[in-house]
Order: sequence, then structure tokens, then C-alpha cells
Amino acid sequence: MKDTTDPILLTPGPLTTSRRTKEAMLHDYGSREDNFIALTAKVRELLVKVIHGEGTHVCVPLQGSGTFVVEAMLGTLVPKDGHVLVPANGAYCQRIAQILRKLGRRVTVQDYTEATPVRADEVERALAADKSISHVAAVHCETSTGVLNPLEDIARAVAKHGRSLLVDAMSSLAAVEIDARETPFDALVAASGKCLEGPPGMGFALIRKSVLEKAAGNSPSLVLDLHDQWVQMEKTKQWRFTPPTHVVAALAEALDQFFEEGGTAGRGARYATNCARLIDGMEALGLKSFLPRAIQAPVIVTFHAPADPAYRFERLYDGARKRGFILYPGKLTKVETFRVGCIGHVDEDDVKRAIGAIKEVLEKMGVKQLEPVLRRSQVG
Repeated sequence: MKDTTDPILLTPGPLTTSRRTKEAMLHDYGSREDNFIALTAKVRELLVKVIHGEGTHVCVPLQGSGTFVVEAMLGTLVPKDGHVLVPANGAYCQRIAQILRKLGRRVTVQDYTEATPVRADEVERALAADKSISHVAAVHCETSTGVLNPLEDIARAVAKHGRSLLVDAMSSLAAVEIDARETPFDALVAASGKCLEGPPGMGFALIRKSVLEKAAGNSPSLVLDLHDQWVQMEKTKQWRFTPPTHVVAALAEALDQFFEEGGTAGRGARYATNCARLIDGMEALGLKSFLPRAIQAPVIVTFHAPADPAYRFERLYDGARKRGFILYPGKLTKVETFRVGCIGHVDEDDVKRAIGAIKEVLEKMGVKQLEPVLRRSQVG
């Protein structure tokens, strides 16, 4: 699938994009031009369509990385006296808790190990035990490991108790089916540079309209106020502040390709094949994945680092980079790992070549002992 001399990005984002998506960024747009206003409207409409949220949810785009829109969602939709339960099994769940504390919102963290999916029954017990909890903020795919949390079960538990569910779907939207008609949530956030295969630079929130209408005045921020952004877009069809014009144009083209591929079903199938081929191929080399396959999202796979003293991630990274592939360091706290992505404009042939490159680099490094290393991670 490679159509560029650039290295293939086997990372959680930014990702390798198609030539069509790259070429969409070759034109300049004024933010008030009719053709750019039409692009913004198209992107907002199609993003709602991704979750089958027509008639119930609206799209509010926002400049910046994914974390910008996560903070915007929390600040806009959680009132000052709100209390948020955060089921946490990784770094990005903990980041949500950190943001809430910065915002001055009350937060309760429900801790899990990094290899344990969130349990909906435990979420439900927490809601039953504490009536002050107004919101649950959950990460669908925890990218620090690749673990897939049971969003549908969590949503049913939250709805049963009449609370509000806010979802970080950065790494799952467009890879794993999310249907707003069947999975009740008040808001979901993701970004352009993930599984929609656009360039980075724009986040977006898909929010239940009836909830957003009541959120005026909640946000402590001017630029991250999603209610104000939405009101102004509805009135003027324009962004409040200078928009990322090239990113919007590229995302519009990427969304066309997403639906041409068959939507989430088609793209998810390609990613699932990539993931299976990756795990099989790495296991054939002797490298072990951190998660069991049953809870592994088809997004990014965490592998145990070899225990061989000749192994250094920096050397693996450099060697793979010279062979045309970008890998990613691990993000666990107790074991040393590295990560390999399955997403972006890549297919199983690209994955096969990446495995071959990793094999070559490890052999050149003199790594022979491939059993997992047990010392504390040195890569973060």
C-alpha cells in the first residue's frame, strides 16, 4: 500500500496517510470563503454519520491535538459542582483525572491494572454506592497498552443509573464500531490524525444536542468552550478562531475514503487483519505481546522488550527507521516494552515487511534472548 518515500508510521498517531489525503492539502483556503465553509459543514455532517448520531448528536470541531478536545469536553460538559468517576487502566485514563483536577472538578479514580479491562459491574457498583457521581469519563481503547474497554457494557451501566457518559474514543473511532443508536453516551471525542487517517491538528466532539444546549457557562476556558464554539458555528457557519484549513480539507477527503472502504466495518477489518498478522509474525520471532488477544484492540500492540543485554529500544528504533518503519516506545511503568501500530494507510503486506525489518535489526544488534525483560521500564 506504500505510495510514498516517507517511512511508514507504525505508531498511535500521527499516522501514514494516503496520497489522496496528502494532495487535499495542496490548496490554500480563506477561513471565510464559501468553499471552506462547505468543507467544514461536510466534515461535521460526516463525523456524526460515523457514529450513526444523526438527529441526536452534533459535531463540534476544535483546533489542536486530541488532548485539547478531551479537556474541552470535560470543561464544557461537567459543571463546577460535578463529580466524575474515571475507570483507569492506563496513562490516558489517568490524564483525564489530571485534567479534571486542573479544572477543579471532583474526581474519583477507579484503578485497574494496565492489563485489565474496565469492568462494567464495578462501575455500576460505584454509581449505586455514591449518588453524588454525576458523570463517568471512560477511555474506549487505552492506547498505552492497546486494551479495549467494554464501552457498550459501561454505557448500559451508566444509563441504568441516569448518569452522563463521556467517552475518549481517540484510538477506537473508525476502527471499532460505535453506534449512538445502541450505545448511550452524552459525548465522544476523537481526532483527525487517528483511525480516520487524516493529518493531526483537529479534535472533535460528538455531543448529544440536548446536553450541549444546557452547557453554557460551564467552561473555565475561552478557546476550549465547546458550547460557545457550537453556538457560533450554528450562527455563522464559521470557526471562532483561525481554523486549521489544510487539516479540515484533508479530513474531508479522508472521510470520503473511510466510507468508500465500507465505514468502520471495512476499516476495522483491515486493522484487525494487520493486528493478527503482526502478533503472529512477532510471536514467530519469539517476541511476546503484553495483552491476551481477547482484550487486544486492533489499534496498537504492546510487546515485551527482549531480556537480552544487547537490546536497546533506541537501536531498534533507529534500525527500523532506516528500513522505512517508525516504531513507538512503551508506556508502561513496571515492565519494559515497545509498541507497534496496526492503523493508518497500511495493510498486511506493510506489516509483513515491518516484521522482517525488526527481525533484521534484532539480528544485527546481536539479540538472541527474546524472553521478556522484567526490570522497570526505561522508556517511559
